Amino acid sequence: MNQNLGQNHFIFDGCDTVELAGQYGTPLYVVSEAMIKNKCREIKEDFLSKYNNTRAVYASKAFLNLEMCKLITCEGLGLDVVSGGELYTALKAGVPMENIIFHGNNKSQDELKMAVSNDVGRIVVDNGYELDRLNQITEEHNKTADILFRITPGIDADTHKFISTGQVDSKFGIPMHNNMLYDYVVKSQNMKRINLRGFHFHVGSQLLNNDAHLNALEVLLLLIRGLKDKLGFVTSEVNLGGGFGICYTEEDEQRNIRYFTDPMMGKIFDYCQRYVLSIPQVIIEPGRWIVGEAGITLYSVGAMKEIPGVRTYVSVDGGMPDNPRPSLYNAKYKAVIANKYDKKRDKTVTVAGKCCESGDILIEDLKVPAVESGDILAVMSTGAYNDSMSSNYNKLPKPAVVMVNKGESRVIVRRETYDDLIARDI
Repeated sequence: MNQNLGQNHFIFDGCDTVELAGQYGTPLYVVSEAMIKNKCREIKEDFLSKYNNTRAVYASKAFLNLEMCKLITCEGLGLDVVSGGELYTALKAGVPMENIIFHGNNKSQDELKMAVSNDVGRIVVDNGYELDRLNQITEEHNKTADILFRITPGIDADTHKFISTGQVDSKFGIPMHNNMLYDYVVKSQNMKRINLRGFHFHVGSQLLNNDAHLNALEVLLLLIRGLKDKLGFVTSEVNLGGGFGICYTEEDEQRNIRYFTDPMMGKIFDYCQRYVLSIPQVIIEPGRWIVGEAGITLYSVGAMKEIPGVRTYVSVDGGMPDNPRPSLYNAKYKAVIANKYDKKRDKTVTVAGKCCESGDILIEDLKVPAVESGDILAVMSTGAYNDSMSSNYNKLPKPAVVMVNKGESRVIVRRETYDDLIARDI
């Protein structure tokens, strides 16, 4: 989808990125509709159509707006939400509520009421406190809630500690020791309006190997067998989470969906056959994997500073507010000078943001051609956790989001104005 087409400008999904920057301004998020659809269709072909009784829901925290909700729904996927705001966006976009899975380690009373009153498909219960609150709310609203328990499988994942979630010491999920989970299962079975269907785990994000998923699945399968033997509880659903990694730099290996799903499905089939267990419905929750590589961010180059023998700084008109990941996780990106795409990249620079923070560095040691003020920088693989994590630090307005498709472009989220920045002030 990223191609030059014989020009000296960087082309993205048929659109000249230099022209996009000129038309819509910078910083600018650009998202490819075709690339998102291709990912969704890979999921359908290699998972949903390949295996019976499976579901896929998009982890909306990666990138969410009305247009994305509609696109995901049209492609036949459900939606994973983690807050009242994400649920409200889905409601406004017309997402069928039965296709929603509601996560979160500390859902508020109002969020749970919102989920129950709107008949959200599944609520993933994270702890005993939430189970009690949900039971009370279902009684008050005369509703029934279908739930999964989120387990903490005690698995360490090969990723940054801030996005590792399956280890024993995690704020997420119910630990797998001291029979705590067994007690919650028994408790839930005695609740008239709570329908426990199964279990969920999520071991971390940006995972480029499947070891953590397979290790967590072994823990889950032992749990399923143990609950049937001891309590007679039959698990009808398992949610294996997401966290499937993408390519940010040349060091990252491209992973198709089969790399993660085929081994997990094989393990489930083998285990259930060996121990005469019913095969549960299997759910996956890719987010970054669907949208990450489908997005780029365009910046305009401004000030430059060369420190002889040390470093050359190239500053752009964005930074931490539109992409906090380098500061949070030491995340790495690749980028090109969009208007000099065909030029030899024989200079080394560090790309700095415009915030009043020494840590506002987007990319270190980037190879580029000779850079000038006014050049357009295109940073790759920014579709996930850039717009959704953006802020107004230093009172910077958030960028517009433009969706492109085969040479056509349209605004799906308008650029913030200075008036937007003070709209809530009293």
